[in-house]
Amino acid sequence: MVYTRKDVSTLTRSERRRFVNALLEVKRRGEYDEFVRMHIEYYVPDGERGLRAAHMAPSFLPWHRRFLLDLEGALRRVDESVTVPYWDWTRTRTRTAAPWTDDLLGGTGRRSDRQVMTGPFAYRNGKWAIRVGVTETRFLMRDLGRPRDPIALPTAGEVERALDDPVYDTAPWDSTSAKGFRNKLEGWGRGRGASSWRTHNRVHRWVGGHMVGGASVNDPVFWMHHAFVDLLWSRWQRRHPKARYLPAKPPARGDAQRGRIVARHQKLPPWDVTPDELEDHSAIYRYA
Repeated sequence: MVYTRKDVSTLTRSERRRFVNALLEVKRRGEYDEFVRMHIEYYVPDGERGLRAAHMAPSFLPWHRRFLLDLEGALRRVDESVTVPYWDWTRTRTRTAAPWTDDLLGGTGRRSDRQVMTGPFAYRNGKWAIRVGVTETRFLMRDLGRPRDPIALPTAGEVERALDDPVYDTAPWDSTSAKGFRNKLEGWGRGRGASSWRTHNRVHRWVGGHMVGGASVNDPVFWMHHAFVDLLWSRWQRRHPKARYLPAKPPARGDAQRGRIVARHQKLPPWDVTPDELEDHSAIYRYA
């Protein structure tokens, strides 16, 4: 049966509790940390050699779609009523509204070390220790809005500019692509600092703490954020029904991107699935 992903702000008290409990159980079983390891492994930037599957590449969207499905499957093995809610950061923009409530994700980190002290994922509750990361920190960290150097969440207008682009992606198929929906949504810009972090990327920076970098999966908000990114891809597809994932074929021999990106009908590691097979999710889930 097709299941539904809901806006996190609309979840009932019972739905919030079930979602949190399922996440904590997946963490207790050791499965959650494997998702963190996978994201770190596939977080390959432009400046490194090898295939880029998860970021700075056309497959950013299908890769995370499949990643979400794997996590959702783990949650539903614990509680089949659970789905991943999405956080619409164009509408729910404060540090106190959902998902930052005590019965969901808890709030921002304390000023001294950014340690999250509230909610079920606070380290002091004994159920959410950071075991896989790029530092030795054991507690979850956040710095919502970066009060000492403030940045704002992306606006609906910025999202509209991405949705309006009728082409999925363009050469050179990396973080420098100035045109195409994929990078306008992923959010790699020119320059340094806040001006270079747009849409998806800016949300990671706004949350701060563990959400900055390859180990961002350590913060459960990662999934709500990417569920909304996935929803935006669905909206783009409806707006441009004839548009498809690009590139359709691998880059030609001699092209610097040959072997570094995934074309439409190539396998998307680490799964035995292609971007083409991930373009339509209507038989699996829908968005409320």
